[in-house]
Amino acid sequence: MKKKDYIRVFILRTIGNLLLLSAISGVFLTFLPAIKAEIVYRRDQITGQKYILVEDKVQEQKTFTGLLDIKEPLTISPLSTDFGIVIPKINANARVVSNVDAASQDAYTEALRRGVAHAAGSVYPGQIGNTFLFAHSVGNFWEVNQWNAVFYLLKELSPGDEVNLFYLGRRYVYIVYDSKIVDPSEVGYLNAQANFPMLTLQTCWPPGTTLKRLLVFARLKSS
Repeated sequence: MKKKDYIRVFILRTIGNLLLLSAISGVFLTFLPAIKAEIVYRRDQITGQKYILVEDKVQEQKTFTGLLDIKEPLTISPLSTDFGIVIPKINANARVVSNVDAASQDAYTEALRRGVAHAAGSVYPGQIGNTFLFAHSVGNFWEVNQWNAVFYLLKELSPGDEVNLFYLGRRYVYIVYDSKIVDPSEVGYLNAQANFPMLTLQTCWPPGTTLKRLLVFARLKSS
C-alpha cells in the first residue's frame, strides 16, 4: 500500500471511530439523568431515606429495622407555591408552567426548559375535572437539564402515594389510584373529563425513549 493510501485509510478510520465514539457518548449522556435518578432512588430505598414537605415535618422519631437505623426524613420546600408540584416518594420538586399547548412542539419544548407543563384546556388544581401535567424523560444530551429528570421515577408511584400541587399559595394533596402505559397515539387522556378533581401525570416510557407514554392518575384528597 502506498504511503498516501495508508494515510487516507488512517484518516477515514479515525473519523469513523470519532463519529462512533460521539454517537455512543451522546446516547450515554442522554440516558445519564435517568441512570442517576434510578441510582439515587435505589440508594434511598436501601438506606431508608424518606422525603417530606417542610410543613409536614414532625419531631424526629428514631426507629430501627434490625441493625439499620432509619434516617430522619429530609425536608422539601416547593420551588413554587404559585404553581408547583412536589412528589415526596420520588423526591420530585418542580415549577409548573401553566396553559401550555401540548400540540405545539415549540411551546412545550420551551415550557419544559423551565419546569413541568400544564396542558392548555385542562383544569387548575382543586377544580372539578382533569388537571393534566406532563414532562418528557428524553432529549438530546445538549438539551438535557434538571427538568428532564423530574418525572423519570413516575413508574415508582403506586396507589396510595401522595402528589402535592401548589397553586396560588394553596396546597392540594392528591392520592394516586392508578397508572397505565399507552401508545403515543392515544391522546384522549389529554382531554379526559372527570366529575371530581382529578390529576393526570404523563411522561415518556421507557425513560429516555418516546416509544410509549406512562400515565399516573390521582384524585384530590384535601386542600
